[in-house]
Order: sequence, then C-alpha cells, then structure tokens
Amino acid sequence: MQKEKISSFQFLVLVIFFTIGSSILYVPSILAIKIEQDSWIATIVATLVGLLVIWLYTIISLWFPKLTYIQVNEKVFGKVLGKTFSIIFVLMLFLYSSALLAHSGTFLITQMYPKTPMAPLNILMAIIIVMGVRLGIETIARSAEILIFVFFILFIILSLSITPQINYENIEPFFQSKPTTILDASFVLIIVSTVNSITLLVIFPAFLKEIKKARRNFFIGNIVGSIVIILITFLCIFVLGSNTTARQVYPSYALAKVINVGDFFTRIESLMATLWILCLFFKSILYFFAAIFGLSQILNINDYRPLTSPIGIIMVVLSLLFFPDIMDQYKFDSKLAITLSTIVGIVIPILLIGVYMLRKKKLKKDPQHL
Repeated sequence: MQKEKISSFQFLVLVIFFTIGSSILYVPSILAIKIEQDSWIATIVATLVGLLVIWLYTIISLWFPKLTYIQVNEKVFGKVLGKTFSIIFVLMLFLYSSALLAHSGTFLITQMYPKTPMAPLNILMAIIIVMGVRLGIETIARSAEILIFVFFILFIILSLSITPQINYENIEPFFQSKPTTILDASFVLIIVSTVNSITLLVIFPAFLKEIKKARRNFFIGNIVGSIVIILITFLCIFVLGSNTTARQVYPSYALAKVINVGDFFTRIESLMATLWILCLFFKSILYFFAAIFGLSQILNINDYRPLTSPIGIIMVVLSLLFFPDIMDQYKFDSKLAITLSTIVGIVIPILLIGVYMLRKKKLKKDPQHL
C-alpha cells in the first residue's frame, strides 16, 4: 500500500492546505471574541509555538522513516497499547472528517444555498472525498499541486482589493490583553492548525521520495499557511474592526462583501468561498485518507480502498446526526475537539518519546530504525 510516493513539493502544498483548513473562515472571529484587536498577536504566537510542535512530530516520524505513525505506535508501545492509541487516533480523524463535512454543509446553506437541505450537500462533498481517497495519495497530491496556484491567485486578488477599506484606527490600542489571555487564545489556533498536523504523520515520511527536503517543507508549509491566517486576521481587524469581527460567524466571508473597487469590482465574496472550500476539501480528504489507511493497518488489511465507501456513508450520517446546526458544531470544536486533539496530538506523542528513550537500545536494533 505504501508503493505510492509523492514529491517534497507536493507534500509542502498539502501541509499549506492542511494548516489553513477551516481557520481562514473561523479563526478571526474566535480570536476577536477573546482578545479583540490583539488577535493578530495570538496568530504570531501560535505560528512560533507551532514550529516546535512540527519539530516534535518530525523527530518522532524520522525514528522509523519507512513506517507510518500507526506502525510507529506499535513499535514503541507494543501491540496492545500501540493499537489502542492508534484506534483513538483513527477515531479522532474520522470524527474530524465528519465535522468538516458538517461545516461545509452549514456554510453553504447559510450563506449561498438557503433553500437547499444539508444532506444533499454533505453527500456530494463526501462522494468527492471518497473518490479522491480511492484514487490514492498521489492523485490527491497532484490535484493539490495544481490548485495551490488557484488558491494564491485568488488570495492575492482578495487581499489587494480590500486594502482601500483598511482603517488603521481599528487595530488600536495595542497590547491591551494580558499575556495569559493571548496565550489562551493562541492555544486554540495551535491546536487547529498545527497539533492536528499529526494527521500528516500517516504520510510523512513513509510516502515521501525525498525525506530531508520533505522535513524542511513540513516547516515551510506550516509557516506559509500560518502567514495566510495572520494576514486574514489582520485584514478582518483592520477593515471590520474587532467588534464586528467577533460578531460574525464567518468574518473573512463578511470581509469579502465590503470590497468595492471603483463601484465596479464588488460583491466578490464567492472568491472567499472558493478559497475556503479548497482548503476545507483538502483538509477533509487528508483526515479521511489517514483514517482509512490507518484503520487498514490496524486491521492488517492489504488494501484500504474497500473501506472507503462504507466508512464514507457512516461519515455522512455522523455529519448530519452529531452536527446538525452551527451551535452543535461550535460546542464540539470548542470543547471536545480541543481536549481530544490535546490528548492525541500532545500527550501521547510526549509519552511516546518517553517510552522510546527507555527502550532506545532495543529499538535501535530494528532494521527499520533510522
């Protein structure tokens, strides 16, 4: 199953899309609620701390460069405990793919297709995700490699078009929030954009052609994605102000609505919708691929593809039952998801490092060790 290989640049693109994910639409509002005009500070703090998290993940994955994170768990913890942690990991990924499917449907019916039921929209998105996963990681990476240029062209157009609306007074006064409050706010972004990147350890480095370049691109991709989030947060605060940003469910979408260049170039919020759908799609498909591939390794199945359709159906059902409206989605994102990501993305990796250090001499004798 691991004969498929992607280039280091393709991995860079996947990291960028994954880092941005749903953050481009939601994060400015979440931060503005907590720390108002100091939101941009939290995005910078989250970026710097996030690099430490990526460093931790690359250290773990490079101990066994031919194995996925699922297999590394079993090598270090043993079969029983390793499989237990891997099952929790896979369940988290599957739950997150369902949650993102619900986010997609909610956004479309509230902002673009108010008379359309959520179920058909979720089913259509799920079909595309399942088709992509069945085609394999190479196909996913190649499509991302093409669409990343579309993303940045649209992002540049959006950013340049909104600059005439900037009001520098909206970001004043500076540093009004306490350092502890800023750290608390940045923690949410660290979880969403970086800690959840543990998902990519199913791909890195087992599916990479050039591991050293891919490791460097892991950092670069996270930085580039974080810069996009920083810029969007800046623009939301500069143009809308912290109060309006905090009141908006989708502040960056509202940001695109105020674009007016010469009373001609207006109402281009569809550009923002396109940007978000692109990022959301690739984050969802990476969650789903990692969940399906990880499950196949736990069950020792040679081909993961037969699992995609039945698991895809369950994903749609969960997205409709567990996340029927925006309030349920918010409760999940702000409570359960934060706790689950902290355990899976921080606690278990630190525990893994500790156990590895204790068993280092024995594990180094493994032929698959670096």
